[in-house]
Amino acid sequence: MLSNLAVRDIETLVHPYTNLATHRETGPLVLESGKGVFVTDSNGKEYIEGMAGLWCTSLGYSNQELVDTATEQMKKLPFTHIFGGRSHDPAIELAEKLKEIAPVPISKVFYGASGSDANDTQVKIVWYMNNALGRPQKKKIISRLKGYHGVTVASASLTGLPNNHIDFDLPLPGFLHTSSAHHYRFAEAGESEQDYSSRLAAELEEMILREGPDTVAAFIAEPVMGAGGAITPPEGYFEKINAVLAKYDILFIADEVITGFGRTGNMFGTTTYGMNADTISLAKQITSAYFPLSAVMMNDTVYQALVDQSRKIGTFGHGNTYAGHPVGCAIAIKTLEIYKRDKIVEHVRKVEPTFLRCLTALADHPLVGEARGVGLIGGVELVSNKASKAPFEAKKGVGAKSVLFAQEEGLITRAMGDRVAFCPPLIITEAEIEEMFSRYKRALDKTLNWVKAEGLLAA
Repeated sequence: MLSNLAVRDIETLVHPYTNLATHRETGPLVLESGKGVFVTDSNGKEYIEGMAGLWCTSLGYSNQELVDTATEQMKKLPFTHIFGGRSHDPAIELAEKLKEIAPVPISKVFYGASGSDANDTQVKIVWYMNNALGRPQKKKIISRLKGYHGVTVASASLTGLPNNHIDFDLPLPGFLHTSSAHHYRFAEAGESEQDYSSRLAAELEEMILREGPDTVAAFIAEPVMGAGGAITPPEGYFEKINAVLAKYDILFIADEVITGFGRTGNMFGTTTYGMNADTISLAKQITSAYFPLSAVMMNDTVYQALVDQSRKIGTFGHGNTYAGHPVGCAIAIKTLEIYKRDKIVEHVRKVEPTFLRCLTALADHPLVGEARGVGLIGGVELVSNKASKAPFEAKKGVGAKSVLFAQEEGLITRAMGDRVAFCPPLIITEAEIEEMFSRYKRALDKTLNWVKAEGLLAA
């Protein structure tokens, strides 16, 4: 029997990334409150939020400092825009702080409201820049299969996941996808991580040469692929990719929407993996998700091209109403202050061994083929046969079933096909990490019993 809240939800909302037909029968999980790494539903049941919401509530729930900061800013200046040369102190101060902590030399910051619009901005900047440089044919952008960069028209075209394209008439022309950097699933028999990385770099170079280097403008990559399955790159991958991009004068866009601000054990994943980024997309943990805010950081070469072209045209004709929202910027400033004061990155490094020990221990389970992560992000891949790595039929929804069993055990996590991700708030303790994985282990055992009952294990 569905609750009144559930019925009201079904009759009013269209939910993102949801089977809308099934949702009409099952209804929503309605959350009402949160504290620290825990959230509580409308029935009073408590869960460990093992995904930090959507990879974003880094400082956990009900952080009073962030609430007070938002309240104070709303009382002082609840809104103004930065169109036409207008500005305000929080936007300026936040940009200064982002430049100070950036992992590569940064000249300027451009604000938005979401990771998707940040990556749309990246696309438009690349096109605008190359027009400014007299290279109107240099417009193609390469991303990766299983990469995720958003759902707006251009960012969804960058995304390398079929369900973001099917029946949306995407991707648009000029968006290319090279191989996924997932050693476990796509390496050849006996191929080391370094050799696999070399092969992927060679494939990228072949694509660039096939398309024509004078037509390829940029390459975009997440340090850790998030919605593609919480996939960490193989050894040597970005070092080899850097060399290819430099050889053909191709801009490197780092999508740090998930990994920015401590997730990988450094302030930025760009540092963790040695990415020679020219521009960087930020969102999510920039405000601990307490307010929608994104940013694109760009180097001076990119910025100067924008200046030259806007001088010619008369304006830089891009932006949105909420760009540099004063409340969001104020919250972001306080968030960065807390990261520094409370040594959040150092805390991630301290608890990382416990997180990785518990995560990799799941590889011993009969259903788990791979368990791998970095910092406080990781994923497991469920398989029907460990020896052959044979996957389950996608339509059986084994990963989603394990997530439902986890929910029964008081844990919220996320399935992307048959890969299940873990990305808790950065403030999580070692004891809470142990408990999180204990709950998922019980969910895996329930999943195994269900899989056996359904006859889904491969011989």
